[in-house]
Formats: sequence, structure tokens, C-alpha cells
Amino acid sequence: MLASKLRKYFIMGSQNCERDPLVILEEAIHGGITCFQYREKGEGSLTGQAKYSLGHKLRKRCAEAGILFIVNDDVELFDALDADGLHVGQEDLSVEDVRLKYPDTIIGLSVSNEDELNRSPLHLVDYLGAGPVYPTSSKKNAKPVVGTEWVKEVKRQVSPLPVVGIGGIHSGNANEVLDAGADGVAVISAIAQAEDVKATVQSI
Repeated sequence: MLASKLRKYFIMGSQNCERDPLVILEEAIHGGITCFQYREKGEGSLTGQAKYSLGHKLRKRCAEAGILFIVNDDVELFDALDADGLHVGQEDLSVEDVRLKYPDTIIGLSVSNEDELNRSPLHLVDYLGAGPVYPTSSKKNAKPVVGTEWVKEVKRQVSPLPVVGIGGIHSGNANEVLDAGADGVAVISAIAQAEDVKATVQSI
């Protein structure tokens, strides 16, 4: 059930947008996204009340559309928005602490190499984000590119745990990631900055 909801996984914060984020989200919903992650993080991102205000609007629209709503690495924001899940990286919040505090929420964890995978508490997470599959400009200080082979290896080791490929994915290479065994693909700029968001989502 969860795997199907991760198929078209759109990640966005205001810093990724050249237009109104709510308009972009609306177009992405009409295109068929199945999951949305609010990632208000990095250069140019909103802080304080502005971050929460945008988050509430995005959350409300996802709830109306029946779209899974995930918050990136921010427990306070997660609580305030009553999100469906929380996604953390290796240097972010402790998965153990998150699971202890939120026994029933969806938890996603990023893995980018064998060492991280071996150290990850897989029994406590609901899905893994594997990448960066391709070069990406959406994240500063992104880890080394791992390619589709990493997606294939992660899926081999953790199946049936859902795996989402992330990093530099667009309509031209999404099928390669899915063919490698990913249950879904996570996309930031290829959707957020698309001229035709709806058509782009449909093609992924």
C-alpha cells in the first residue's frame, strides 16, 4: 500500500520555486503526484511564521487531494502541520528517537552508501530514499552520485521495504530508476521548475 503512494514523490520548498508554490503543487496534483514532501531548507528558504504559514496551506491542499504529506527533518513543523510522515537524513534526527516519539507515523530515511545502509535501523523505518542517483543542483553539499546500481543493490538488500530513488531524476531517466527496482522516484526541480508541471508529472 505505501509503495504505491511513493510512486510519484514530489519534494518542494519555496526555495525551489520561481512561481507560487501553491500553484505549482496544484498543477502537480492534477498531474498525478502520489506523495508530497515539504522541504523548506537551504539558501533562500523561509523561516519562522512564514515557513509554517506556507506549510499549513500546502498541507491543507494535500489533505483535500488525499496526497501523502511528509515533512523533511523538522519535528516541530511535523507536529504543527499534523503531517503523515517525517523524512530524515543520516545526519538529521535520530530514527530511534523519532520512532519512540511517533510510533505510528511514516518514517523515511536517506541512504547513499553501503556503510550508511549497514548502520541504518531498517526495522524502524517505512521506506528508504536511495541516492543521489544522478547529479543534482537542488541540494548543496550533495553526496557522491551513486547511479541506478545503488538503487538495485538497496532494493536487493531491503526488499520488501519500499525504496525511492532520489537525485537528478526527471522524465528522461525516471524509468531507468524504476527499472532498477525503485518503487518510486522523488523529484524536486524537474517538477518545481517545469514549464508544464502537469505534463511533466504525467511523464515521470
